[in-house]
Amino acid sequence: MKNKKIILLLILLFITSGCTRVLYDSDKKVVKQPETEQNLTENIICKPENEKTLETYRDTYKKKLESLNKKLEKHELTQNKYDAEIDKLVDVDQLVSCTEFKVTSGGYEGLWTSIFVKPLSWLLLNIGKLLNNYGLSIIFITLAIRTIMMPITKKTAVQSENMKSAKPELDKLESKYKGKTDQDSQMKKSQEMMIIYKKYNINPVMGCVFAFIQIPLFFAFYEAMSRTPLIFEGTFGPFQLGVSPMTALLRGEYLYLLLAIFVIGGTYFSFKLNASTSSLGEESEKQMKMMTNIMTALISITAFSISTGIALYWIFNSGFTVIQNLLVKRSKENVRNNKIRN
Repeated sequence: MKNKKIILLLILLFITSGCTRVLYDSDKKVVKQPETEQNLTENIICKPENEKTLETYRDTYKKKLESLNKKLEKHELTQNKYDAEIDKLVDVDQLVSCTEFKVTSGGYEGLWTSIFVKPLSWLLLNIGKLLNNYGLSIIFITLAIRTIMMPITKKTAVQSENMKSAKPELDKLESKYKGKTDQDSQMKKSQEMMIIYKKYNINPVMGCVFAFIQIPLFFAFYEAMSRTPLIFEGTFGPFQLGVSPMTALLRGEYLYLLLAIFVIGGTYFSFKLNASTSSLGEESEKQMKMMTNIMTALISITAFSISTGIALYWIFNSGFTVIQNLLVKRSKENVRNNKIRN
């Protein structure tokens, strides 16, 4: 019941949210930044600092406005449709500069943008000013959030280790009730399973809590970076924060391949260390492994299309998970070894 409420809350959150929109010109072609060839975002929340980026936005706005006016004159658009299209246009000259951006800039823009995206953008911008680099700002905030969330994430890691410790008894339980599908047997199986869970201090719900937190956090970072020009115009060492490995590789910049490799590696080890033994039987365990492999494959493909900024978030977020889980695993092994010695 609790899980259903959380899912419903997330659905309502995304319904009332504003999503990142790719900028198209009047001919429905994707508009790219002239220097980096990155796809530009339409619904940015502050004015770009880069002159070429700024002029690209101004030129696109002017041409789209002219195109809409012509369609209205030719009666190719109704007044209502025209007004709706005009509302979607973003005039960069009406936006506040990113250096002067505040959480309240632009007024209320829906629950998601106003409560999650704008505050995160403001944090990224201001910490970026202090550190003199927006890439470092992304890393700092990622690690700060993970440190704050440690009480929850540590419990998730402990749950995974506890499930591994409980595996022999869970396997025996599965063998004991194998082929017994009657209601009485299933009820006894559930009762015995709960006894095992209690013995090893396992709470099945804890494995889902971190995932529910991670999903909105990832999308908040994605939107904050994609909709804040000063961030996606920034650099981190030799990397441009708004450029994806795929875009860079097409331009012959092969160093960006390292980002994709680190994203894939971090994802693989994070999933591997987080994987817990299924208590639902051998078939369910196979399904879990298959789902993990599918997720790893999908993220591996996605790694080539996400921007450097998002890659930094993903790498350090996954890295934190790997290190934390290794520490928990070592701690559990030390406890078991001490018990054996005693």
